[in-house]
Amino acid sequence: MTAPLVDLSIHHQPKGLSDRVAFGFTKLLRFCADTFFAKRYGHRAVVLETVAAVPGMVGATINHLSCLRRMCDDKGWIKTLMDEAENERMHLMTFIEISKPTLFERFVIVSVQWVFYLFFFALYLVSSKTAHRVVGYFEEEAVISYTHYLAEIDEGRSPNVAAPEIAKRYWGLPDEATLRDVVLVVRADEAHHRDVNHGYANELGGLPIQAVAPCPPHAALEPTWKAAA
Repeated sequence: MTAPLVDLSIHHQPKGLSDRVAFGFTKLLRFCADTFFAKRYGHRAVVLETVAAVPGMVGATINHLSCLRRMCDDKGWIKTLMDEAENERMHLMTFIEISKPTLFERFVIVSVQWVFYLFFFALYLVSSKTAHRVVGYFEEEAVISYTHYLAEIDEGRSPNVAAPEIAKRYWGLPDEATLRDVVLVVRADEAHHRDVNHGYANELGGLPIQAVAPCPPHAALEPTWKAAA
């Protein structure tokens, strides 16, 4: 399977206070990640994918409850956001196999997840447009980070180890797939989430919706109980 091409030049220029707040917050988190992890991209991915899996679940939950109260259609938002949350979780499960997080990193994951979940839930209630714009900018940064990770692999500074089995099953990668193949499909996923969330923010703000980057096909992994039956 070949990963979809990713347009690395896409960036939503901040327009108005909401966008500037979202962009500034994203850059602050980027600075913290760069300071803490430097070029340890595998470990960075483990922690940041934990955070990245939160917005989709929050957005899906709030939209689900809103549609129930209003007795209206969700226009496909709920499933899209749930798929995003699951996809980001699979990124996490993949990089856990590669990077083997330390006990301290596991503590950071738990702490950051709770803080970010509460923050993002409140933000989504106050301004769903700003919340989706934050995610759009998060994903822009993720595309950049995974592009840097590819360079580290290609230039020999990070070992191009074999792809974990969970990644091969989820993305339908060949048996000989390597970490580089995994990073390519993960980056394509992030580009897709980037465009979807900027599109949602644009829709909520009455702005034109741009084209969405394609994402790689994902296989639905069977529950353990079903696989064992």
